[in-house]
Amino acid sequence: MKPTLLILAAGMGSRYGGLKQMDELGPDGESIIDYSVFDAIRAGFGKVVFVIRQDFAQAFKARFEPRLKGRIETEYVYQGLNDLPEGFAVPEGREKPWGTGHAMLMAKEAIHTPFAIINADDFYGKDSFRQAIEFIAGSQKDNEYAMIGYALMNTLSEHGTVSRGVCQADASNHLTNIVERTKIGKENGKIFYYEENKQTELTGHEPVSMNFWIFKPRFFEHLEEGFKQFLQEKGHEMKSEFYFNKQADNMIKSGDATVKIINTPAQWFGVTYQADKPMVKKALTTLHGNGEYPAKLW
Repeated sequence: MKPTLLILAAGMGSRYGGLKQMDELGPDGESIIDYSVFDAIRAGFGKVVFVIRQDFAQAFKARFEPRLKGRIETEYVYQGLNDLPEGFAVPEGREKPWGTGHAMLMAKEAIHTPFAIINADDFYGKDSFRQAIEFIAGSQKDNEYAMIGYALMNTLSEHGTVSRGVCQADASNHLTNIVERTKIGKENGKIFYYEENKQTELTGHEPVSMNFWIFKPRFFEHLEEGFKQFLQEKGHEMKSEFYFNKQADNMIKSGDATVKIINTPAQWFGVTYQADKPMVKKALTTLHGNGEYPAKLW
């Protein structure tokens, strides 16, 4: 069976107001999701699972079904605030969803193969999908995972600071730790992270996580247990979030899993700020012009 691509798209409405992540950024009106699915199909993925919300399901399916029909198997699962394990309830007044780990859990029954997980609003480049397929083909154990590591300098915005998970690795290039740097920016051609009143220079070559990971189905069991523990400890809070990469980190630290960092030279794009849009449009047009993508994707 071919691997599955899991796309986290349930946060689309809340962050951008409406379905902004379906913004037409490519020269023929393509959204970033279109590129991810196109790259996944040509790399060798056989199915795509979208995690979305019920309230925009109709508009979302109307956008993608005509394009994807006959090209790749599709399935939709829904993330809702009330989708909790037995014995747990949403605290009164909470409106915020439970985070990427919870969104991922919604796909448990839809995924039966090794799979990659990505954000809906990030452009990852074809090399990342190709390398994900190569890792899956060569990996035998159900606790061997991987993460696509982007060079920090290929993930920055020209229009403000960004938050990035800077990765640390052992001699075998297995992930040992992710340090969250919440303010990284460029200044006079150099890259710094800022905390309190000091700034520290970075090389720009540091691998960072952009939420492109590769897992095996057994990870869902660990994720489920982790979510229950999270709800016991933080479920009463109004804005606490459960992240899938935190669960992977716990497994690394306890020796239950390994995560290989797969370094890619690819340029990452994302619309962190509205002012990023012209740059993303220009970059996509250039990729079409270079022959990386056909004139029309579909």
